[in-house]
Amino acid sequence: MSVISRLDGKVALITGASSGIGAGTAILFCKLGAEVAITGRNVENLAKTAAECEKGNGKKPFTLCGDLTKEDFVKRLVEDTLKYYGKLDILVNNAGLLRFGGIETSTLEEYDEVMNINVRASYHMTMLAVPHLIKTKGSIVNVSSVTGVRSFGGVLPYCVSKSALDQFTRCIAIELAPKQVRVNSVNPGETVTNVFKASGMDEDACQKFLEHSKLINPLGRAGQVEDVATAIAFLASDRASFITGVQLPIDGGRHILCPR
Repeated sequence: MSVISRLDGKVALITGASSGIGAGTAILFCKLGAEVAITGRNVENLAKTAAECEKGNGKKPFTLCGDLTKEDFVKRLVEDTLKYYGKLDILVNNAGLLRFGGIETSTLEEYDEVMNINVRASYHMTMLAVPHLIKTKGSIVNVSSVTGVRSFGGVLPYCVSKSALDQFTRCIAIELAPKQVRVNSVNPGETVTNVFKASGMDEDACQKFLEHSKLINPLGRAGQVEDVATAIAFLASDRASFITGVQLPIDGGRHILCPR
């Protein structure tokens, strides 16, 4: 018996799906039989994700490219997804932004930029999706980070945003439990995606960072997109029907170590 149940008949809305964990999750969901609505800011990459999704279940996903910090776009995304599919079973708040800097080096503009996409956009998306998830007794999975549960220097705005997202997860899990809507988060560690390049790291620095992760993670490697996508699919599936309010570390054991 598979740990992850099929997602046939389920409709999932996945943000940040133009690359990395969001793209991997959308593709896996389609292989499991779900229909997906995907969004991202890169038109070309989102189209690539859509093409891979179609290979998974033979159905063309609903795609809408835009900026989740724009309220009108978020409203349109939810409304158009409902028009396209008629319902919503799963929301995956994956879109995120990484910026480096501490209290002495980061700017308020950088702080606002990170908080707006990592927290405010997820808050807004969830607000609009909840009435529809209540109808289907659906599920929400927020993509957080090991930085939400452990403290790290040099990425202060990011740490604050992910800690806030974890608290958001727990609070709405309590609120929505009586209505049978489950809310969980996954907390990845160092994962092989383009998030580091997008934050300003060059190729050499990215490789050194990921190599270093082999030394600091008990399992001795960096995570892969599939590691996280599989966990998201499990939490979204009926196999996890008695799980809510969980923060699931997917970090090779990083969260149980003392800093070094």
